[in-house]
Amino acid sequence: MPPSRLRIRLSALALVGLLLQLLAAATARAQSPDAQAPAPGSAGEASEDQQPKVREQPFLPRLDVFFPEGDLDLRVNHLINKVFFEGQVKYNFIKGDISAFLRYRYYGYQKTTQFTVFDTIAFQDVQKFSNDFDRVRGTLLLMQWPHSFQQRTYGLVELDRISSNRQDIAQVLVLGHTNTFLRFGYQVGTPEDVQSNAIVGESRAVTQRLFTAYREIGPGGAGFTGAVTYGFPYGPGDFDYVKLEAEALKRFDVSAQTFLIGRVHAGTFLRKDLRNPAELPVTHDQLDDYTVPRSEFFSLSGRDNLRGLSSSTVLPGSEELHTTWEYFFPWFLDTHHEFLHVDWQSWYWILYTGAGTVGFDRKVYTDLSTYIPDAGLGFETSVKLGKYGFFLSGIVAHALKGNSGVEARVSVKSYH
Repeated sequence: MPPSRLRIRLSALALVGLLLQLLAAATARAQSPDAQAPAPGSAGEASEDQQPKVREQPFLPRLDVFFPEGDLDLRVNHLINKVFFEGQVKYNFIKGDISAFLRYRYYGYQKTTQFTVFDTIAFQDVQKFSNDFDRVRGTLLLMQWPHSFQQRTYGLVELDRISSNRQDIAQVLVLGHTNTFLRFGYQVGTPEDVQSNAIVGESRAVTQRLFTAYREIGPGGAGFTGAVTYGFPYGPGDFDYVKLEAEALKRFDVSAQTFLIGRVHAGTFLRKDLRNPAELPVTHDQLDDYTVPRSEFFSLSGRDNLRGLSSSTVLPGSEELHTTWEYFFPWFLDTHHEFLHVDWQSWYWILYTGAGTVGFDRKVYTDLSTYIPDAGLGFETSVKLGKYGFFLSGIVAHALKGNSGVEARVSVKSYH
């Protein structure tokens, strides 16, 4: 392993350990009795039966692990009155990619305000044993105005600094390396919908899931999220684009214990200016032709999109439309099955299918030959291991078009 990549891996592990220590200290302080309590024998001392009982809670951060990608998503947080502090680390054990986020969130009566700083590093193909990486550092201010429990408006201001040590990308970044943008969005549905919050807020910090049911869409429920992003070339900004993204989902209850969840996601660029071809390097792909950061384009593959497509199968694009459908039916519910020293409490089987298209021209929406369908079979189960609970999810899916092979994905999520 190259020395620079090893140093970044060690720094990532050190950051994870520091976040765990900080939250453990905060948790211990919250659980400890008041340091100013009267000493034994003093006036006004409460009897032993009247002393407040401190309930010990097991310490476990919010943990998500993804296989076979080797991704780890760890969050530690603490709430003090109306102020929420959170640290998040996303780390890939195979490639060495790492992202770190620190958040401060204030809950007001009329508005919720969040300030975030982040630093992300993405390496190239691990099989090439290369030190090449892309890096994005930035800060953002996110505001949310709730109109009711089901409806809210978002506003985001973000400033990103993009850099790379790759020679081809570095030449492109000479034409622009600071992305300054505004985003306005509207959301209908549960406020804890992480995927929808990624559309109107922090897109890099989203915790990916295999299935839509985790989004707390209740019986007969529905949701919608839409956002417009304006990346402007004024001041420190070097890019110029307008992006529109929207997603809708609906749950259909087939019977008392089975249900179907449908989801439609669409994205387009209302404006994306072309760069001067004479300024571009000889070797580059189509993503570099536009005054748009590569991370802003839409992808069709991945855990949140078409499960049967690998990340290297289809190039991201500026025009995207896809839909997924998941049919849940139980094997067993609200029971206790002891197996391998684990308490298995529920199990859902899931039939999955999806289809979508992506490209750089809006003609892809009407050209049926560009759509890629996929299908698969998955499961989702909740288990208890000692004091801790976990959700296990898995799926085997295959694209019915193209040369993508069978994709097997597994995730582990902690809850407590």
